[in-house]
Amino acid sequence: MVAVILGTGTDACYIERTESIPKLQHLGLGTGNTIINTEWGAFSDGRPLTEFDRDMDAESINPGEQIFEKTISGMYLGEIVRRVLAKMAQESDLFGHSFSHKLAEPFVLRTPHLCAMQQDNSDHLGEVESILHDIMGVNQSSLAAWRFILEVSDCVIKRGGRLAGAGIAGILQKMENDSKELILGRRTAVAMYGGLYENYPQYKSYMVEAMAELLGPRDMEHIVVEHTKDGSGIGTALLAAANSKYAGAQLST
Repeated sequence: MVAVILGTGTDACYIERTESIPKLQHLGLGTGNTIINTEWGAFSDGRPLTEFDRDMDAESINPGEQIFEKTISGMYLGEIVRRVLAKMAQESDLFGHSFSHKLAEPFVLRTPHLCAMQQDNSDHLGEVESILHDIMGVNQSSLAAWRFILEVSDCVIKRGGRLAGAGIAGILQKMENDSKELILGRRTAVAMYGGLYENYPQYKSYMVEAMAELLGPRDMEHIVVEHTKDGSGIGTALLAAANSKYAGAQLST
């Protein structure tokens, strides 16, 4: 079992075989299972970042830290889009010849705003226009500009969702390397918690899409991604699963 939180922040944990954890070898715990908190929000090595990522990180309260979280979690996705739009507004006539001071305000555009805009399927994109005017203070814009905003939002959400999916796939592949039975031929649950996953359908779709691409159809058919509204229930389920597997190992010896 894997448990993932995707909301304002993010984290993931999973059940690991105790004998596969080098730091615990000297304790002589033998067989069994341990719940691993990955703290994956702090992952940072090897991924390319845009100028908007780098600038946002440099101006944050914790520069150089929580880089993965800053590219996939609800706290930051809206801010990345705002930075893209602010630069476009300064360097082009995307919003006419004036520049809104609101558009220069950090975190004025939040991820729920992106979600609301992306759910607008109307021809006139009234929700996009409303958020642009009310939240970002832009009074001069066009339908073409609103469509561009949706494209930018989708790019940022797609990247975030797919990176989250890649992270989950990496954990599952780690579990498979340790024990084939954890995935192949057996159902493995991925418990999801958090408003970003629950309320943003495009993000969720991109996440699952990336998982399927990386794991392949044979493994993916055994993965069940389940949403839970009770965050504390994730920990309870992990403990129950770990204890169940441990008991099974003890009985088989």
